[in-house]
Amino acid sequence: MMDTVVRGGTLVTERGLVEEDLGIVGERVAQIGGSMRGRAELDGRGTFVVPAAIDPHVHLSTPAMLAGAEPTFADDMRTGTLAAIAGGVGTVGQMSFPLDGETVGAAVARDRAAFAEQATTDFLLHPSLVTVDEASLDELAELGAAGHSAYKMVMPAFDWDGSRIIESIRRAAEAGMVVMIHCEDEAIVRAAGEQLERAGMTGIEHYPASRPVLSERAAVERAVAIAEFTGATIDVVHCSSAAALEVATAARRRGVDVHVEARPVYLYLDESRYARPDAARYVGMPPLRSRDDVQALWRGLADGSIDTIGSDHAPWTLAQKMDPAHSFATVPKGMAELETFLPLLFTEGVLGGRIDLTALVRLTAGNPARLFGLHPRKGVIREGADADLVAIDPADRRVIDDRELISRAGHSPYEGREANGWPRWVVSRGELVLADREVLARPGRGVEQFRANGTAAGGAEGER
Repeated sequence: MMDTVVRGGTLVTERGLVEEDLGIVGERVAQIGGSMRGRAELDGRGTFVVPAAIDPHVHLSTPAMLAGAEPTFADDMRTGTLAAIAGGVGTVGQMSFPLDGETVGAAVARDRAAFAEQATTDFLLHPSLVTVDEASLDELAELGAAGHSAYKMVMPAFDWDGSRIIESIRRAAEAGMVVMIHCEDEAIVRAAGEQLERAGMTGIEHYPASRPVLSERAAVERAVAIAEFTGATIDVVHCSSAAALEVATAARRRGVDVHVEARPVYLYLDESRYARPDAARYVGMPPLRSRDDVQALWRGLADGSIDTIGSDHAPWTLAQKMDPAHSFATVPKGMAELETFLPLLFTEGVLGGRIDLTALVRLTAGNPARLFGLHPRKGVIREGADADLVAIDPADRRVIDDRELISRAGHSPYEGREANGWPRWVVSRGELVLADREVLARPGRGVEQFRANGTAAGGAEGER
Protein backbone atom coordinates (compact mmCIF):
# COMPACT_ATOMS: atom_id res chain seq x y z
CA MET A 1 0.00 0.00 0.00
CA MET A 2 1.47 3.32 -1.16
CA ASP A 3 0.66 6.73 0.21
CA THR A 4 0.28 8.03 -3.35
CA VAL A 5 0.27 6.33 -6.75
CA VAL A 6 0.90 8.22 -9.99
CA ARG A 7 -1.18 6.54 -12.70
CA GLY A 8 -0.72 6.58 -16.45
CA GLY A 9 2.08 9.08 -16.89
CA THR A 10 5.16 8.77 -19.07
CA LEU A 11 8.07 8.86 -16.61
CA VAL A 12 11.25 10.54 -17.85
CA THR A 13 13.98 8.57 -16.05
CA GLU A 14 17.70 8.01 -16.42
CA ARG A 15 16.81 5.02 -18.60
CA GLY A 16 14.67 7.14 -20.88
CA LEU A 17 10.89 7.32 -21.22
CA VAL A 18 9.00 4.67 -19.27
CA GLU A 19 5.24 4.17 -19.23
CA GLU A 20 4.80 2.81 -15.71
CA ASP A 21 2.89 3.68 -12.57
CA LEU A 22 4.89 5.10 -9.68
CA GLY A 23 4.36 4.66 -5.95
CA ILE A 24 5.31 7.07 -3.18
CA VAL A 25 5.72 6.22 0.49
CA GLY A 26 6.46 9.12 2.80
CA GLU A 27 8.89 11.48 1.07
CA ARG A 28 10.44 8.93 -1.32
CA VAL A 29 9.74 7.07 -4.52
CA ALA A 30 9.05 3.53 -3.32
CA GLN A 31 8.20 1.62 -6.50
CA ILE A 32 8.27 2.06 -10.26
CA GLY A 33 6.14 -0.36 -12.28
CA GLY A 34 4.26 -3.42 -11.17
CA SER A 35 1.05 -3.70 -9.21
CA MET A 36 0.36 -1.18 -6.44
CA ARG A 37 -2.47 0.45 -4.56
CA GLY A 38 -2.48 3.90 -3.03
CA ARG A 39 -4.34 5.86 -0.38
CA ALA A 40 -4.35 8.68 -2.95
CA GLU A 41 -3.84 8.75 -6.70
CA LEU A 42 -2.57 11.36 -9.13
CA ASP A 43 -3.61 11.36 -12.78
CA GLY A 44 -0.57 11.35 -15.04
CA ARG A 45 -2.39 10.42 -18.24
CA GLY A 46 -1.22 12.48 -21.19
CA THR A 47 1.64 14.03 -19.22
CA PHE A 48 5.40 13.63 -18.97
CA VAL A 49 6.35 13.07 -15.34
CA VAL A 50 9.80 14.56 -14.74
CA PRO A 51 11.93 15.25 -11.67
CA ALA A 52 11.11 18.66 -10.25
CA ALA A 53 13.61 21.21 -11.51
CA ILE A 54 16.54 22.36 -9.41
CA ASP A 55 17.17 26.05 -10.02
CA PRO A 56 20.61 26.62 -8.49
CA HIS A 57 20.67 30.40 -8.92
CA VAL A 58 18.07 32.70 -7.35
CA HIS A 59 18.08 35.97 -5.40
CA LEU A 60 15.37 36.18 -2.75
CA SER A 61 16.96 38.53 -0.22
CA THR A 62 18.01 42.16 -0.33
CA PRO A 63 20.99 42.57 -2.68
CA ALA A 64 22.90 45.32 -0.87
CA MET A 65 25.69 45.49 -3.46
CA LEU A 66 23.57 45.67 -6.61
CA ALA A 67 21.92 49.08 -6.83
CA GLY A 68 21.08 52.17 -4.82
CA ALA A 69 21.31 52.82 -1.12
CA GLU A 70 18.45 50.59 0.01
CA PRO A 71 17.47 48.25 -2.84
CA THR A 72 14.71 45.78 -2.12
CA PHE A 73 13.61 42.88 -4.26
CA ALA A 74 9.86 42.41 -4.57
CA ASP A 75 9.88 38.72 -3.57
CA ASP A 76 10.80 37.14 -0.29
CA MET A 77 11.37 33.46 0.34
CA ARG A 78 7.63 32.77 0.51
CA THR A 79 6.49 34.42 -2.72
CA GLY A 80 9.68 33.42 -4.53
CA THR A 81 9.31 29.73 -3.72
CA LEU A 82 5.57 29.80 -4.47
CA ALA A 83 6.47 31.15 -7.91
CA ALA A 84 9.08 28.39 -8.21
CA ILE A 85 6.47 25.68 -7.65
CA ALA A 86 4.24 27.24 -10.31
CA GLY A 87 7.18 26.93 -12.73
CA GLY A 88 7.93 23.29 -11.85
CA VAL A 89 10.91 24.03 -9.59
CA GLY A 90 11.29 21.93 -6.44
CA THR A 91 14.64 23.18 -5.10
CA VAL A 92 16.18 26.66 -5.29
CA GLY A 93 19.77 27.78 -4.72
CA GLN A 94 19.84 31.10 -2.87
CA MET A 95 22.78 33.51 -3.17
CA SER A 96 23.45 34.62 0.41
CA PHE A 97 25.26 37.95 0.19
CA PRO A 98 26.30 39.81 3.35
CA LEU A 99 24.76 43.18 4.05
CA ASP A 100 26.97 46.05 5.20
CA GLY A 101 28.82 45.04 8.35
CA GLU A 102 27.68 41.42 8.10
CA THR A 103 29.94 38.38 7.79
CA VAL A 104 29.29 35.72 5.19
CA GLY A 105 28.36 33.27 7.96
CA ALA A 106 25.84 35.74 9.35
CA ALA A 107 24.36 36.23 5.87
CA VAL A 108 23.86 32.48 5.50
CA ALA A 109 22.31 32.29 8.98
CA ARG A 110 19.97 35.20 8.17
CA ASP A 111 18.78 33.57 4.96
CA ARG A 112 18.45 30.20 6.70
CA ALA A 113 16.12 31.69 9.30
CA ALA A 114 13.99 33.36 6.62
CA PHE A 115 13.75 30.21 4.50
CA ALA A 116 12.91 28.08 7.56
CA GLU A 117 9.92 30.34 8.21
CA GLN A 118 8.81 31.09 4.66
CA ALA A 119 10.08 28.56 2.09
CA THR A 120 7.62 26.29 0.31
CA THR A 121 10.35 24.45 -1.66
CA ASP A 122 13.60 22.86 -0.60
CA PHE A 123 16.63 25.13 -0.80
CA LEU A 124 20.41 25.39 -0.98
CA LEU A 125 22.26 28.36 0.51
CA HIS A 126 25.31 29.51 -1.43
CA PRO A 127 27.70 31.68 0.64
CA SER A 128 28.46 34.74 -1.50
CA LEU A 129 31.20 37.32 -1.01
CA VAL A 130 31.63 40.94 -2.01
CA THR A 131 34.80 41.55 0.02
CA VAL A 132 37.45 39.15 1.24
CA ASP A 133 39.46 39.34 4.43
CA GLU A 134 40.99 36.59 6.53
CA ALA A 135 37.84 36.20 8.62
CA SER A 136 35.74 35.73 5.49
CA LEU A 137 38.17 33.17 4.11
CA ASP A 138 38.08 31.21 7.37
CA GLU A 139 34.29 31.30 7.42
CA LEU A 140 34.16 30.16 3.81
CA ALA A 141 36.18 27.07 4.68
CA GLU A 142 33.93 26.36 7.66
CA LEU A 143 30.78 26.67 5.54
CA GLY A 144 32.23 24.30 2.96
CA ALA A 145 33.10 21.79 5.65
CA ALA A 146 29.52 22.05 6.93
CA GLY A 147 28.20 20.82 3.57
CA HIS A 148 27.48 23.96 1.57
CA SER A 149 28.07 22.89 -2.00
CA ALA A 150 29.00 26.17 -3.66
CA TYR A 151 30.43 29.62 -3.16
CA LYS A 152 29.36 32.58 -5.33
CA MET A 153 31.61 35.43 -6.42
CA VAL A 154 30.74 38.38 -8.66
CA MET A 155 33.97 39.03 -10.51
CA PRO A 156 33.45 42.79 -11.06
CA ALA A 157 33.14 43.25 -7.29
CA PHE A 158 36.41 41.39 -6.74
CA ASP A 159 38.77 43.44 -8.88
CA TRP A 160 40.64 44.95 -5.97
CA ASP A 161 43.24 42.32 -5.22
CA GLY A 162 43.81 39.42 -7.60
CA SER A 163 45.64 37.39 -4.99
CA ARG A 164 42.56 37.50 -2.76
CA ILE A 165 40.39 36.23 -5.59
CA ILE A 166 42.74 33.31 -6.08
CA GLU A 167 42.94 32.60 -2.36
CA SER A 168 39.15 32.58 -1.94
CA ILE A 169 38.78 30.15 -4.84
CA ARG A 170 41.58 27.95 -3.51
CA ARG A 171 39.98 27.80 -0.06
CA ALA A 172 36.60 26.96 -1.54
CA ALA A 173 38.15 24.19 -3.63
CA GLU A 174 39.88 22.74 -0.57
CA ALA A 175 36.50 22.68 1.19
CA GLY A 176 34.96 20.73 -1.71
CA MET A 177 32.86 23.63 -2.99
CA VAL A 178 31.98 24.55 -6.55
CA VAL A 179 32.88 28.19 -7.27
CA MET A 180 30.01 29.94 -9.08
CA ILE A 181 31.48 32.94 -10.92
CA HIS A 182 29.72 35.94 -12.45
CA CYS A 183 32.08 36.66 -15.33
CA GLU A 184 32.41 40.24 -16.52
CA ASP A 185 35.69 42.17 -16.61
CA GLU A 186 35.37 45.24 -14.38
CA ALA A 187 38.05 47.29 -16.15
CA ILE A 188 36.43 46.83 -19.57
CA VAL A 189 32.93 47.49 -18.22
CA ARG A 190 34.10 50.66 -16.47
CA ALA A 191 35.92 51.95 -19.55
CA ALA A 192 32.99 51.17 -21.85
CA GLY A 193 30.58 52.97 -19.55
CA GLU A 194 32.79 56.03 -19.23
CA GLN A 195 33.20 56.20 -23.01
CA LEU A 196 29.43 56.13 -23.51
CA GLU A 197 28.84 58.75 -20.85
CA ARG A 198 31.40 61.12 -22.38
CA ALA A 199 29.51 60.79 -25.67
CA GLY A 200 26.20 61.52 -23.96
CA MET A 201 24.91 58.04 -24.82
CA THR A 202 23.33 57.19 -21.47
CA GLY A 203 19.95 55.77 -22.55
CA ILE A 204 18.92 52.17 -21.92
CA GLU A 205 19.35 51.46 -25.64
CA HIS A 206 23.11 51.71 -25.07
CA TYR A 207 23.12 49.12 -22.30
CA PRO A 208 24.62 46.29 -24.42
CA ALA A 209 27.56 48.51 -25.41
CA SER A 210 28.24 49.25 -21.73
CA ARG A 211 28.86 45.56 -20.99
CA PRO A 212 30.22 44.14 -24.26
CA VAL A 213 30.71 40.47 -25.09
CA LEU A 214 34.47 40.84 -24.87
CA SER A 215 34.17 41.77 -21.18
CA GLU A 216 32.44 38.44 -20.54
CA ARG A 217 34.94 36.54 -22.67
CA ALA A 218 37.91 38.12 -20.87
CA ALA A 219 36.45 37.33 -17.45
CA VAL A 220 35.81 33.69 -18.39
CA GLU A 221 39.40 33.43 -19.62
CA ARG A 222 40.59 34.74 -16.27
CA ALA A 223 38.31 32.43 -14.29
CA VAL A 224 39.51 29.44 -16.29
CA ALA A 225 43.14 30.37 -15.64
CA ILE A 226 42.50 30.57 -11.90
CA ALA A 227 40.71 27.21 -12.00
CA GLU A 228 43.74 25.69 -13.76
CA PHE A 229 46.07 27.21 -11.18
CA THR A 230 44.05 26.18 -8.11
CA GLY A 231 42.49 22.95 -9.32
CA ALA A 232 39.06 24.33 -8.44
CA THR A 233 35.72 23.30 -9.91
CA ILE A 234 34.14 26.43 -11.36
CA ASP A 235 30.67 27.13 -12.70
CA VAL A 236 30.39 30.00 -15.20
CA VAL A 237 26.94 31.29 -14.32
CA HIS A 238 24.46 32.95 -16.69
CA CYS A 239 26.68 32.49 -19.75
CA SER A 240 25.25 34.82 -22.41
CA SER A 241 27.52 34.60 -25.47
CA ALA A 242 29.07 32.22 -27.95
CA ALA A 243 32.51 33.71 -27.20
CA ALA A 244 32.29 32.97 -23.47
CA LEU A 245 30.95 29.47 -24.11
CA GLU A 246 33.80 28.74 -26.53
CA VAL A 247 36.39 29.69 -23.87
CA ALA A 248 34.77 27.39 -21.32
CA THR A 249 34.42 24.54 -23.82
CA ALA A 250 38.06 24.78 -24.90
CA ALA A 251 39.19 24.73 -21.26
CA ARG A 252 37.05 21.69 -20.57
CA ARG A 253 38.64 19.84 -23.50
CA ARG A 254 42.08 20.29 -21.95
CA GLY A 255 40.91 19.00 -18.60
CA VAL A 256 39.88 22.07 -16.60
CA ASP A 257 36.92 21.33 -14.33
CA VAL A 258 34.67 24.07 -15.69
CA HIS A 259 30.89 23.94 -15.92
CA VAL A 260 28.50 26.33 -17.63
CA GLU A 261 25.08 27.62 -16.61
CA ALA A 262 22.61 29.07 -19.11
CA ARG A 263 19.96 31.59 -18.12
CA PRO A 264 16.50 31.34 -19.69
CA VAL A 265 16.30 34.94 -20.88
CA TYR A 266 19.39 34.46 -23.08
CA LEU A 267 17.66 31.55 -24.81
CA TYR A 268 14.40 33.29 -25.69
CA LEU A 269 15.24 36.99 -26.24
CA ASP A 270 17.96 38.98 -28.00
CA GLU A 271 19.45 42.46 -27.94
CA SER A 272 16.81 43.87 -30.27
CA ARG A 273 14.67 44.29 -27.13
CA TYR A 274 16.80 47.30 -26.17
CA ALA A 275 15.38 49.26 -29.10
CA ARG A 276 11.90 49.09 -27.57
CA PRO A 277 10.29 51.75 -25.36
CA ASP A 278 10.21 49.22 -22.49
CA ALA A 279 13.91 48.37 -22.88
CA ALA A 280 14.54 48.59 -19.12
CA ARG A 281 12.28 45.58 -18.63
CA TYR A 282 14.96 43.38 -20.24
CA VAL A 283 18.06 44.65 -18.44
CA GLY A 284 20.14 42.02 -16.67
CA MET A 285 23.82 41.30 -16.20
CA PRO A 286 25.20 40.46 -18.73
CA PRO A 287 22.93 42.07 -21.37
CA LEU A 288 20.89 40.21 -23.94
CA ARG A 289 23.09 39.29 -26.90
CA SER A 290 22.75 38.73 -30.65
CA ARG A 291 20.59 36.15 -32.37
CA ASP A 292 23.77 34.24 -33.25
CA ASP A 293 24.60 34.04 -29.55
CA VAL A 294 21.10 32.74 -28.81
CA GLN A 295 21.57 29.95 -31.34
CA ALA A 296 25.01 29.11 -29.98
CA LEU A 297 23.58 28.64 -26.49
CA TRP A 298 20.87 26.31 -27.81
CA ARG A 299 23.59 24.25 -29.52
CA GLY A 300 25.42 24.14 -26.20
CA LEU A 301 22.32 22.82 -24.45
CA ALA A 302 21.95 20.09 -27.05
CA ASP A 303 25.59 18.96 -27.23
CA GLY A 304 26.37 19.06 -23.50
CA SER A 305 28.60 22.13 -23.52
CA ILE A 306 26.13 23.73 -21.12
CA ASP A 307 25.44 21.79 -17.94
CA THR A 308 22.66 23.56 -16.08
CA ILE A 309 20.01 26.26 -16.33
CA GLY A 310 19.63 28.85 -13.59
CA SER A 311 16.95 31.54 -13.64
CA ASP A 312 19.02 34.17 -11.79
CA HIS A 313 15.59 35.24 -10.52
CA ALA A 314 16.01 38.89 -9.50
CA PRO A 315 12.51 40.26 -8.84
CA TRP A 316 12.51 44.02 -9.31
CA THR A 317 9.10 45.56 -9.89
CA LEU A 318 8.33 47.13 -13.24
CA ALA A 319 8.12 50.54 -11.57
CA GLN A 320 11.63 50.09 -10.19
CA LYS A 321 13.00 49.16 -13.61
CA MET A 322 11.03 51.62 -15.74
CA ASP A 323 11.79 54.80 -13.76
CA PRO A 324 12.58 57.35 -16.53
CA ALA A 325 15.39 58.81 -14.42
CA HIS A 326 17.45 55.67 -14.97
CA SER A 327 20.44 55.52 -17.30
CA PHE A 328 22.05 52.34 -18.58
CA ALA A 329 24.28 52.49 -15.49
CA THR A 330 21.58 52.90 -12.84
CA VAL A 331 18.70 50.74 -14.09
CA PRO A 332 18.16 47.75 -11.76
CA LYS A 333 19.67 44.62 -13.26
CA GLY A 334 17.66 41.41 -13.29
CA MET A 335 14.29 39.80 -14.04
CA ALA A 336 11.79 37.45 -12.42
CA GLU A 337 11.92 34.08 -14.20
CA LEU A 338 10.96 31.30 -11.78
CA GLU A 339 7.31 31.00 -12.82
CA THR A 340 8.05 30.19 -16.44
CA PHE A 341 11.04 27.90 -15.82
CA LEU A 342 9.87 24.53 -17.18
CA PRO A 343 7.00 25.56 -19.50
CA LEU A 344 9.13 27.82 -21.69
CA LEU A 345 11.98 25.31 -21.89
CA PHE A 346 9.51 22.59 -22.84
CA THR A 347 7.91 24.86 -25.46
CA GLU A 348 11.02 26.39 -27.02
CA GLY A 349 13.30 23.42 -26.47
CA VAL A 350 11.32 20.17 -26.73
CA LEU A 351 8.40 21.27 -28.90
CA GLY A 352 10.77 23.52 -30.85
CA GLY A 353 12.92 20.51 -31.73
CA ARG A 354 16.10 21.91 -30.13
CA ILE A 355 16.41 19.39 -27.28
CA ASP A 356 14.60 16.22 -26.28
CA LEU A 357 12.91 15.36 -22.99
CA THR A 358 15.92 13.53 -21.59
CA ALA A 359 18.06 16.60 -22.24
CA LEU A 360 15.47 18.80 -20.52
CA VAL A 361 15.64 16.58 -17.45
CA ARG A 362 19.43 16.38 -17.56
CA LEU A 363 19.76 20.18 -17.71
CA THR A 364 17.13 21.08 -15.13
CA ALA A 365 17.46 18.21 -12.65
CA GLY A 366 20.14 15.55 -13.16
CA ASN A 367 23.10 17.81 -13.80
CA PRO A 368 22.41 20.37 -11.06
CA ALA A 369 21.83 17.54 -8.59
CA ARG A 370 25.24 16.09 -9.46
CA LEU A 371 27.07 19.40 -9.63
CA PHE A 372 25.83 20.52 -6.23
CA GLY A 373 26.14 17.15 -4.50
CA LEU A 374 22.44 16.24 -4.23
CA HIS A 375 22.45 13.16 -6.49
CA PRO A 376 20.97 10.54 -6.23
CA ARG A 377 18.62 11.91 -3.58
CA LYS A 378 17.35 14.55 -5.99
CA GLY A 379 17.31 15.18 -9.72
CA VAL A 380 16.19 11.70 -10.79
CA ILE A 381 13.16 9.45 -10.79
CA ARG A 382 14.29 6.23 -9.17
CA GLU A 383 13.34 4.12 -6.19
CA GLY A 384 14.70 5.67 -3.00
CA ALA A 385 15.00 9.19 -4.41
CA ASP A 386 12.99 12.09 -3.06
CA ALA A 387 9.54 12.17 -4.61
CA ASP A 388 10.03 15.56 -6.28
CA LEU A 389 7.87 15.25 -9.39
CA VAL A 390 6.21 17.46 -12.00
CA ALA A 391 3.55 16.34 -14.48
CA ILE A 392 4.21 18.40 -17.61
CA ASP A 393 0.97 18.69 -19.56
CA PRO A 394 1.78 19.36 -23.24
CA ALA A 395 -1.88 20.16 -23.92
CA ASP A 396 -1.94 22.96 -21.34
CA ARG A 397 -1.30 26.08 -23.41
CA ARG A 398 -1.40 29.49 -21.76
CA VAL A 399 -0.51 33.07 -22.56
CA ILE A 400 1.90 34.50 -20.00
CA ASP A 401 0.01 37.34 -18.33
CA ASP A 402 1.58 39.76 -15.87
CA ARG A 403 -1.72 40.00 -13.99
CA GLU A 404 -1.69 36.29 -13.12
CA LEU A 405 1.84 36.02 -11.74
CA ILE A 406 2.56 34.91 -8.19
CA SER A 407 5.88 36.74 -7.98
CA ARG A 408 5.46 40.16 -6.44
CA ALA A 409 7.66 41.55 -9.20
CA GLY A 410 4.35 41.58 -11.08
CA HIS A 411 5.82 41.27 -14.55
CA SER A 412 7.61 38.80 -16.80
CA PRO A 413 10.00 39.50 -19.68
CA TYR A 414 7.83 37.03 -21.61
CA GLU A 415 4.47 38.77 -21.08
CA GLY A 416 2.14 37.95 -23.98
CA ARG A 417 4.10 34.88 -25.11
CA GLU A 418 2.31 31.53 -25.42
CA ALA A 419 3.74 28.46 -23.74
CA ASN A 420 2.74 24.80 -23.48
CA GLY A 421 3.67 22.25 -20.85
CA TRP A 422 2.51 23.85 -17.63
CA PRO A 423 2.48 21.62 -14.54
CA ARG A 424 -0.75 19.69 -14.05
CA TRP A 425 0.50 18.93 -10.56
CA VAL A 426 3.73 19.15 -8.57
CA VAL A 427 4.86 16.87 -5.74
CA SER A 428 7.65 17.88 -3.35
CA ARG A 429 9.08 15.17 -1.08
CA GLY A 430 5.86 13.21 -1.47
CA GLU A 431 3.55 16.15 -0.75
CA LEU A 432 1.18 17.54 -3.36
CA VAL A 433 2.10 21.22 -3.60
CA LEU A 434 0.34 22.25 -6.84
CA ALA A 435 -2.87 20.98 -8.42
CA ASP A 436 -5.42 22.53 -10.78
CA ARG A 437 -3.24 25.64 -11.20
CA GLU A 438 -3.30 26.30 -7.44
CA VAL A 439 -0.19 26.25 -5.28
CA LEU A 440 -1.03 24.34 -2.10
CA ALA A 441 2.31 24.43 -0.27
CA ARG A 442 2.50 25.92 3.19
CA PRO A 443 5.31 28.32 4.12
CA GLY A 444 8.06 26.76 6.22
CA ARG A 445 7.83 23.27 4.71
CA GLY A 446 11.07 23.66 2.74
CA VAL A 447 14.16 21.77 3.90
CA GLU A 448 17.74 22.99 3.52
CA GLN A 449 19.86 20.73 1.34
CA PHE A 450 23.55 19.97 1.76
CA ARG A 451 25.88 17.99 -0.48
CA ALA A 452 25.56 14.28 0.11
CA ASN A 453 27.65 12.79 2.93
CA GLY A 454 29.92 15.81 3.08
CA THR A 455 31.63 14.76 -0.14
CA ALA A 456 32.94 17.20 -2.71
CA ALA A 457 30.39 18.54 -5.15
CA GLY A 458 31.02 18.54 -8.90
CA GLY A 459 30.39 16.33 -11.91
CA ALA A 460 27.60 16.20 -14.44
CA GLU A 461 25.52 13.55 -16.13
CA GLY A 462 27.17 12.22 -19.26
CA GLU A 463 30.65 13.61 -18.56
CA ARG A 464 32.19 15.22 -21.59
